[in-house]
Amino acid sequence: MPINSEPFSSDTARPLALARPPLDWRPIALVVAIAVIGLPLVHSPSTWLTLTVAGLAMGMIIFTAASGLTLIFGLMDVLNFGHGVFISLGAFVGFTVFGALSHFSQSPRLDLNLTAIAVAVLVATFAAALVGLIFERIIIRPVYGEHLKQILITTGGLIIGEELIKAIWGPEQHSFQIPPALSGAFIWGDAAIEKYRILAVVIGLLIYAALWLALTRTKIGLLVRAGVEDRDMVASLGYRIDRLFIGVFVVGSALAGAGGVLWGLYQEVITPGLGARLNVLIFIVIIIGGLGSVGGSFVGAVLVGLVANYAGFLAPKVALFSNILLMLLILMWRPRGLYPVAKR
Repeated sequence: MPINSEPFSSDTARPLALARPPLDWRPIALVVAIAVIGLPLVHSPSTWLTLTVAGLAMGMIIFTAASGLTLIFGLMDVLNFGHGVFISLGAFVGFTVFGALSHFSQSPRLDLNLTAIAVAVLVATFAAALVGLIFERIIIRPVYGEHLKQILITTGGLIIGEELIKAIWGPEQHSFQIPPALSGAFIWGDAAIEKYRILAVVIGLLIYAALWLALTRTKIGLLVRAGVEDRDMVASLGYRIDRLFIGVFVVGSALAGAGGVLWGLYQEVITPGLGARLNVLIFIVIIIGGLGSVGGSFVGAVLVGLVANYAGFLAPKVALFSNILLMLLILMWRPRGLYPVAKR
């Protein structure tokens, strides 16, 4: 990173640098190993390809929703069990936008369908960010540093949020159909790869790339990473860590809203409890990845997606607890997760 992009201490006039350890390839090798092992177990290469793409799509969507909570915990040390509210809100706002843009969302043209999805994601992101700002000021701010109270009050916020969603959109489930041009699948030999899942993989990779660039190539990103490592040190250099807190929480909420739209389309049905159910997978992902690690959450989400799809095909009963089993095995290997953050 160029020196002139790094924040400086007014006392020492030296750049604030974060030590970057060499990349640990073993967790990435684990992802590859699981995919390779899955091929002979599934027997059919075409079925394996279909399951693998489905697992990657599921992982990318979970990562989109989980990355925000990863940042929130990493910098703010906040256990936000209410994160699911922003996911559900995003899904329902996206559903409403799809209804308002029916000319786009129901068109057979791919460009119009992509426009509908882009607008739905943007509006859902803005709505979740706005509600996240209110949530942080009213619910989170009074309980900074008190984990038990955070769990209790954010769980209460989740329940209240779900009830408000029921009051606005109703308690029943809604069909959230994939646009016509993105429904169906590409046929490659005997493999059927759903078009929307490919789009979900691309979107997830773009979000990860954007987060990586923001965290490693910008001054704000460097401050966030430094805050994850040592909040007191950043504050002692004169930076407004409280503003970073607010900004990270809003961005995390916005990402959850985007994840809600993508997950709603992935499931093709939404309910007010959608976010609460996805919350379970999100916490599994951030624990597997290492609390506060965005890269760890990315790898953890891919692992969860692949294992869930392989297990669902090979042993449906095992699939019910496959992700919990995956988390236990990884924690036995690495008790602090795949990519643990310093002082966590």
